[in-house]
Amino acid sequence: MKGYVYVILGAICYGLLSTFVKLAYKDGFIVNDVVGIQLLLGSILLWGGVLFTKGTKSTKQKKFVTPGKRELLLLMTVGSTTGLTGMFYYLSLQYISASLAIVLLFQFTWIGVLLEAIINRRIPEKGKLLSIIPLLIGTISATNIYSTGISAVHWLGFLFGLLAALSYSIFILVSGKVAVQANPIMKTAFMTTGGLIICSIILPPTFLTNGKLLLQLAIQYGFVLAFVGPFLSTLLFSKGVPLVGSGIASILGAMELPTALLMSVFVLNEHIGVPQYVGIVLILIGVSLPGLLKKNKKDILSI
Repeated sequence: MKGYVYVILGAICYGLLSTFVKLAYKDGFIVNDVVGIQLLLGSILLWGGVLFTKGTKSTKQKKFVTPGKRELLLLMTVGSTTGLTGMFYYLSLQYISASLAIVLLFQFTWIGVLLEAIINRRIPEKGKLLSIIPLLIGTISATNIYSTGISAVHWLGFLFGLLAALSYSIFILVSGKVAVQANPIMKTAFMTTGGLIICSIILPPTFLTNGKLLLQLAIQYGFVLAFVGPFLSTLLFSKGVPLVGSGIASILGAMELPTALLMSVFVLNEHIGVPQYVGIVLILIGVSLPGLLKKNKKDILSI
């Protein structure tokens, strides 16, 4: 039961981020500030966690394997995809609503299926193919494009949203294959550091040259974004996923979507109509379908 709670809470943490980013934009901060401070403080918190847990009894008992130089480099490379995901996602929030941005981010599901098919050079499982149908129908409904028209959606916001989904898909495909026996907190610290480096190159953290701005940014939004995002959600997922399995975790992780939706309605006062709610439900069905079909198949075989 603990595993389910950990994963759900981790997903909820991720769902909260878009609202804080939107509020930061309203207060005059720019995307460079938001992305930079989240990754910077997130890295500091994670490395602090590594040092804190290094000598603890539970860490010694689990006997984690220390990654080699090559694996550390790969971890930072993989981490660049997480940094790019956050960067593209936050860039999209400059042009479109938080409710639409999260819908576009969730396109990682069918994009991941497509990338996996290309890499493995084989047709995906039936469950994954079936899941694409409600995902695509749900996306059309959630974006409400059929009634408002594609011109009503800012093309840059749409593009950045899809790029966030693409980079997240790449992260999911490769993250589970690198340093699998390493300490999860250390692994995440290296990945977050890699994300910080790539994002600092693309979006220079100019706030570092202004002490007053740095302090204001850190106090208002930085610590919240860093703690809720890279730090707390990572810890919750690292604890929960091994307990419930990756299949169930992917289903429970979909709680990010309704969380972001509800926050956009009640905190940001964004208008969500019936078609959007229907689309969200269809997307959740599409995300859950492969895991549910696989679980049912195992149950049948065990009879």
